[in-house]
Amino acid sequence: MLERGGIVGRFAEASTLVRAARQARMRGYAMLETYAPFSSPEITEALGHPASPTRKIMFAAGAIGLCAGLGMQAWSSAVAYPLNAGGRPLMSWPSFIPVTFEIAVLCAALAGFACFLWRAGLPRPHQPIFDVQGIEAASDDAFFLAIDGRDPLYDAAALVSFLRSAGATTIEELRP
Repeated sequence: MLERGGIVGRFAEASTLVRAARQARMRGYAMLETYAPFSSPEITEALGHPASPTRKIMFAAGAIGLCAGLGMQAWSSAVAYPLNAGGRPLMSWPSFIPVTFEIAVLCAALAGFACFLWRAGLPRPHQPIFDVQGIEAASDDAFFLAIDGRDPLYDAAALVSFLRSAGATTIEELRP
């Protein structure tokens, strides 16, 4: 975000930020990002972000892990090393449950972590938003709305007047 500059407005309250984000979306701006000290469903809805694919990816990875764990144990106990210990059957599936569960959970967790990194655009040592004066307050008590310079409707002067009318306390333009 903001690789080619943009406009960043600071807001005092979450409700003002949500209202400004909704107005920006109604005006046709598509490349919006917010920075706030807490997550809010209203902000996500105002930005028009689609649902995250993380749940589906984690479920698929868990199912693959479950099949791989069960398959690995079945193959090793019944095909590769068929040992009859104590008269139990070679495919004694109840004894496979703990390892199968652990592998499924491990695969789902690793997929979730990888999906998080991918969706967050990490690792990235520096983002241009860090150049905004006071951005560190976004983790404490400030709310920011950023409009990327790559947006097709980007016009710095119009955006400054829009953010001012939307209630931004400070506005800063980032140069590329």
